[in-house]
Amino acid sequence: MSKNAYEARQEARRERLEARAAQARSESDSLAKRSSEMAERIPFGQPILVGHHSEGWDRRFRERIGHTMTRAVDAQKKAEYYENKAASVGRGGISSDDPDAIKKLQAELAELDKASETMKAYNKLIKKGDREGLAKQYGLNEDQIDKLMTKDYAGRIGIPAYMLSNNRANASRIRKRIAQLEAAAQRQDVEQEGKGYTYREDTDENRVMFIFDGKPAEETRNVLKRHGFRWSPSRGAWVRQLNDAGIYAAQCARKILD
Repeated sequence: MSKNAYEARQEARRERLEARAAQARSESDSLAKRSSEMAERIPFGQPILVGHHSEGWDRRFRERIGHTMTRAVDAQKKAEYYENKAASVGRGGISSDDPDAIKKLQAELAELDKASETMKAYNKLIKKGDREGLAKQYGLNEDQIDKLMTKDYAGRIGIPAYMLSNNRANASRIRKRIAQLEAAAQRQDVEQEGKGYTYREDTDENRVMFIFDGKPAEETRNVLKRHGFRWSPSRGAWVRQLNDAGIYAAQCARKILD
């Protein structure tokens, strides 16, 4: 299946992080090897010869060994950091930046609704003691049916009410999010000139933006940061997500900037 633009950007980001991790891992291995080779030049167990003409050189050399190994450990930690970042890309749920977000959320909602109906149907058959119905209609085996029919600590059988409640709550949350995204899809692009900046609501980027001709003054940057805006090098703008909160924050920032 071909990737949409958002998924392609996510994949490219993952690849960049993996490349950084590989580079840091290689650097760590190289430094650790160098440190080991340096240490081999000192006879095993030989202490610093205090008062000997080599004392100063020996102390400095041992410090270099320690420093090299410290750099190896730091590079290893950096590699692990980038590896964890790469592994987390795309695992934060369905992003509002994804152009297929509504479709994906609708599919997730359908699964949750189906699960709720299945749990309710299970409980009806369980209350009747209909083992045959559970087996024929839902393909449950004897162990699964026994587990559902076994009383819990409170003497209840079947699917616990809290599981059905949690499932419904998740479905309700997704319905609200779909409604928000559908409303956001009706937004129009906005571009207005402010005092020394261009203000933009970009629906394709899903971002509220402040664009300056050059680097804004520190006071201006502080105003933007206080209102949740961050510099985006790829967009050449100060941005935050295009939603009601982002637009409101932008309005407040513009009153100060203007």
